[in-house]
Parts: sequence; structure tokens; C-alpha cells
Amino acid sequence: MDVLMPQLGETVAEGKITKWFKSAGDAVKPGDNLFEIETDKTSMEVPATSAGTLSQINFQVGEVAKVGAVVAVIAGAGDSAQAKSGAAPKAPVAPKEAPPAKPAAAPARAFAAVSASAPHGAVPFAQRDPFRVVMTPKRNYGPAKLPGGAVATPLARRLAGERGIDLSRISGSGPHGRIVASDIEGAAPGALASGPSAAQVKALYAGTPYEEVPLDSMRATIARRLVEAKQTIPHFYLTADMDISRLIAMREEANAAAPKVKDGAPAYKLSLNDFIIKFWATALLRVPAANAVWAGDRILRFAQADIGVAVALDGGLITPVVRNANTKSVTAISAEMRDLAARARDKKLKPTEYQGGASAISNLGMYGVREFAAIINPPHSTILAVGASRRAPVEAEDGSIKFISQMTVTLSCDHRVVDGALGAELLATFKTFVEKPVTALV
Repeated sequence: MDVLMPQLGETVAEGKITKWFKSAGDAVKPGDNLFEIETDKTSMEVPATSAGTLSQINFQVGEVAKVGAVVAVIAGAGDSAQAKSGAAPKAPVAPKEAPPAKPAAAPARAFAAVSASAPHGAVPFAQRDPFRVVMTPKRNYGPAKLPGGAVATPLARRLAGERGIDLSRISGSGPHGRIVASDIEGAAPGALASGPSAAQVKALYAGTPYEEVPLDSMRATIARRLVEAKQTIPHFYLTADMDISRLIAMREEANAAAPKVKDGAPAYKLSLNDFIIKFWATALLRVPAANAVWAGDRILRFAQADIGVAVALDGGLITPVVRNANTKSVTAISAEMRDLAARARDKKLKPTEYQGGASAISNLGMYGVREFAAIINPPHSTILAVGASRRAPVEAEDGSIKFISQMTVTLSCDHRVVDGALGAELLATFKTFVEKPVTALV
């Protein structure tokens, strides 16, 4: 039985082997952990799904395998006559990674067991093997149209994304001007969308000591997605100052009222960010046209508010999603965020815990940052950048000067989904909740 690299999310194309729990020749049974993999988002242990002997390991610790690649082979009673006779298995003829020209070879074996009564192309749930059938077929495998009417094949699009090449600068050599993989392979340096090459940059610092830091999968993915976001999303920004005096008082009162647990510690300790998540989710539900994402040729609007919250990691960041944040109490949001943040830093999040959502929050207030503008995380249509609270002088109604606790936030909007007036309405609604917290609860 072939053990394949599993699919960990729609945007994950490969994983790095970080640990083997078994060695070649070891007996395995269903449920035994075989190896551990790490992607740019998470890490997980991959178990065996059948009993036998681990006869072959194709990827060692530190090596990267593409999704669908044969990572190992388990020999057992159901193997060929050669395995039954005790003969040593032959070296695999195929390369470690499935050739791009035959992506359906591995899944085809899994589909062979479909009963005649099943609909055409369907696989009964009980017969599915997540470590053999790892790719979910998509309806559209055809070439994608680019600005100006040109088209590119799926392989060309993938290669261009991996190499930071701007497809709009490529002349296609395929039928009807279609951009094919060979066009990407022979692309001139001027087609790069991510700036000068490493050699060009290093030449500028020939006489300056420096250390080269190779990109890990997380940093490479962040770089690619942020370039994509700034190139393809028409950003605009709205900034507002907010009086958070009442919000601070509410937080202090809530924390003071927290019940004590066995060791005398409070059952919870709410942060300002917990309230911000709750209020932002409620604002999106009050302005439903903004609770949406761009989906190519349409807009998707949601009936619930799922909020991504940026969490800083070593060498990058990730945005775990608080689902149905509008329906949850602030204490529930606080507990969930502590759990998500802890597992995010350990790279233990499941793909379903950091994918999706219509908006996100990035808070740099704890670093003393007064205000900043965040980059939208596709396919989100908005992201709220939260700055530090501070004491600020303002004019009172009687003309005198008073000091308040003030916070500055900046809303980044995708103009394809959120127009200026709609973004202003959303930000004004959020400001009302922050300055008059009770209004968010009625």
C-alpha cells in the first residue's frame, strides 16, 4: 500500500517531513503514527490506515514532498506474490513525486472500489482513504483568461505563482496565444512580479557583510500572498479615532466580577481585543452588505460573522478564525482566542481553523503602534487595524479641554466589494459600539 502526502487545505501544495515514528522494516497497524509533516500553516502526525510492514521510506527528515507524492510503502498480506514469498521489494521505478502529466494515477486505484449502484464518479464515504485520495477535483480545469484576452494553462499559472512571474508580461506560445509551462520556464527576468532577483540584490552589497536567511515555507507563502493581495485587490483606507473610556471601564468591571477558581485565580481575564472581536462581528451583522467576500465573478454575503484574528509567530503570522463571533459572549471569545493562539504558535491548527471568514483584525496596540494600515488577506474584503490606546486631549461640549482614553483604527477595504460609503457606515457602526458598549448588546 502506498502512503501518500495528504492534502492539508486547498492552498497547501507540499509538506516537509519533520519526524519518522517508524523505521523501514517495522510492523505497523491501523492508527500507528508513521511520520510528522509541517506546512506553512500547521503540523500534523500521519497515521497508518492498514496493517503490515513499513517496507520503504521515500522521503527522509527535512525533505519536502508534494501533495499526492508516495512518501512510504506498507507491505502486507494483500500485497503481490513477491511480497508473500519474502523477496526484497524492488526499488520503485517511478520518481518520488507523481509526474504532472498523470495526476489522476494514484486516485484512480481508490476509485476502482466504487460499487455499481453509486452515482458516476462518486465514492461511498466508508471507502474513502484520506491518505490515498488527497485531491478534491474542481470543476474548472481549463485555461484562465488574463487581462487583454490571453489565457494560461493551470500548470503555467502554478509555475508562475511559485516563481513570482507576472503572467500579463508573458507572450504565450501555445495554440491561440495560450501561455504554457514552457513559456514560464523561459521567462525573461523582466517578467518577475516580485522585483529584482537575489543575484541582482546581492550584487548591490558586494562589499557589505551579511547573512543569507533561506525562506521557509511560511515566509515564502506570506510573501506570495501579500504580493498577490496588493496587486489584485483595489485597497482603500478609512481611519477613525475612538473614545474607549467606557470600554475600559466595562472591561475592568467585568474582570473584577470574574469568579475565582480552585487556586484563587480569576476564571477569566478579558482583554480589549476580546471586546473588539465581539463588536466588529456585531458591526458586520448590522451592515450585512460589508459582511462579504469577492468570488471572481460574484460576491458572497454571509449570515454569520466569522472573524480572523492575526497571531504573530516566529518568522510569520497566521489568522485563526473565530466562527459565529456575533453570537458568542466576550468570555467565550476570550477563551477560544487563547486556545487558538496557543495552538497557532505550536503549528497545531487544523486547516478549517484558519481558512474562511469575511474579515480580519490585526492589533499592534500592545507594541505601542499608534496606527497602521493592514493588507487584506484574500478572499476577505476588509481588515481592521487596531492601534494602541493613549490619553488624548479633546474639546468638551462646554469648550473646555478634557483628557480621554483614545484608540485609532484603520479599515482597509476591497473596493470591489465595499464602496467608500459602505465602508464608512461599517466603521461608524463599530465606533458606536466601542464608545457606547451597551448598544452592541441590545
